[in-house]
Amino acid sequence: MCSRVLGLIRDQIFAGMFGAGMAYDSFVVAFRIPNLLRDLFAEGALSTAFVTVFADYDTNRSKEETWRLASNVLTFFAIALSLISLLGIYLAGPLVSLLAPNFSAVAGKAELTEKLTMIMLPFLIFISLAAVVMGILNTKGRFFAPAMASSFFNLGSIIGGVSLATIVPHYGQPAIVGMAFGTLIGGMMQLVIQFPALRGTGFRYYPGLRLSDPGLRRILKLMLPAIIGLSATQINIFINTNFASSCAEGSVSWLNYAFRLVQLPIGLFGVALSIAMMPVLARNAANKDIVAMKDTLVSSLNMVLCLTLPATAGLILLSEPIIRLIFEHGAFTPSDTLATAQTLSFYAIGLFAYSANKVLVPAFYALDKTKYPVVASFLAVLSNIVIINLTIDRFQHLSIAFSMSCSMLLNFGFLTTVLYFKMEGFALRPLFKTFCKILAATGVMSLWLYLGDRLLLAWLQGNIIEQLASTFSLIVSATALYVFVLSFFKVQELNNIIRKIRHKFGH
Repeated sequence: MCSRVLGLIRDQIFAGMFGAGMAYDSFVVAFRIPNLLRDLFAEGALSTAFVTVFADYDTNRSKEETWRLASNVLTFFAIALSLISLLGIYLAGPLVSLLAPNFSAVAGKAELTEKLTMIMLPFLIFISLAAVVMGILNTKGRFFAPAMASSFFNLGSIIGGVSLATIVPHYGQPAIVGMAFGTLIGGMMQLVIQFPALRGTGFRYYPGLRLSDPGLRRILKLMLPAIIGLSATQINIFINTNFASSCAEGSVSWLNYAFRLVQLPIGLFGVALSIAMMPVLARNAANKDIVAMKDTLVSSLNMVLCLTLPATAGLILLSEPIIRLIFEHGAFTPSDTLATAQTLSFYAIGLFAYSANKVLVPAFYALDKTKYPVVASFLAVLSNIVIINLTIDRFQHLSIAFSMSCSMLLNFGFLTTVLYFKMEGFALRPLFKTFCKILAATGVMSLWLYLGDRLLLAWLQGNIIEQLASTFSLIVSATALYVFVLSFFKVQELNNIIRKIRHKFGH
């Protein structure tokens, strides 16, 4: 939550300083290049494969063997990703032309994007090593430090970026260059802030590189299908960026601002649950306890439903007030608010699927059935291309958000069906029963939000204090109503959350 809130503050700063135009479009595309590689090598393939193997070593091998594996993985990826970053810097021009060919039609836009790309590519090294350290800590049952690490990325980006953005114009550079250097500072902080917790686990670094290490080879073997599968997602992002660069000026920015808001509940619920359940599933798999794996999976899916369905309704019904409150300051105009709010509504349709897929994929890795997420990803690419081509002429950038949501829903349907058969069934009846209760509670909450939006319309469009008070009141009252209805329906997942909170505070 801290990370996502700080991420929103970071986006607010971007919106206020740069709005939705050439500078921010260039930054988004430039950051997308190391981000694409990060998703491939770090927070996707590497972290999942590493946790699977590291958990096995931690359960079945000696402490020295476990730490030697971790040290070897850190050394290998530090070298490999440094070489990839250098190659990316050398090929920055062709990469930008490939990702956003229409930028060359605007004077200086392609050149600015190329410069920002060269600055931010080393971010890949820091964030990938941070993902390995996070995997070690999570497997050892330590979640707080790695979870807070991404908050320090945003802090570094904000403080370092804004400071440098005020300095670099004195040296003939645009302010957005300072924000690019701030991203590097943030990536370094995300890695370094985890070191004290890593020392607390008893970690010992063994220098040297052993390419023949069977643990490293097993990780690379597990990563291969994951990279192929995740490459499909990156192809989707590449396609979407390419299409967005051909739409109206600011389309890349509107899509990015909207998706960042959708990432708030995805990060809070989907990613958090995925990180928490991954070591549990890996240990269950190492102990061959399939029954426990099924229970973990069903409980996690129920939790995702419980948290994302109301978030979807809230983002759709309050998209415009939320965007206006957060972003409509400085260079961000009312027309930017409307365009971003419409985009947010279409992204929100797929929110449940986005989050649920984060929970489903680790189950396939724990079962060593890595090819199915790959197939699902390529099905998503195919559906994405078809939907965009059918709708972009009429709906422009909105078709990209709608297509992403449809692709994620298709992905979810495929993964759930395959996993059901590969696990020889899991408890569908309680899952469906919980879904119906959550849907009913979300319906009641949605009606409340719809009526409240009409009643407080003048305040929602008023000054900043009125906007804050009315939006906050609607969100808090709708959340309270949703929790009340769920408790009336006796939803087990809600009871578990309430019990944990009471236990945490000693009640």
